[in-house]
Amino acid sequence: MFLPQYPDNPTPPPAYTHTAADQTPARRPAPQISVSTGAVAAVLVGGVVLTALLAAVAVTAISVAVAAVVLRSLMRDQHRR
Repeated sequence: MFLPQYPDNPTPPPAYTHTAADQTPARRPAPQISVSTGAVAAVLVGGVVLTALLAAVAVTAISVAVAAVVLRSLMRDQHRR
């Protein structure tokens, strides 16, 4: 019942020819990437602008936090009187 069924006419395994081991494989040359000075300048300017924006956000956040602490202390002093 569970016996394997073999094909009537099995195909022989393919015959592989062995090549000599001293042959080096052919390498494809790497594609050359040309970067223009305009692209480099654009990346540098973009980096400077993003850094300046990040610094501006950080300074604004610190100043808002200091103002909140000052206002909180003023409000607390006013409620004590």
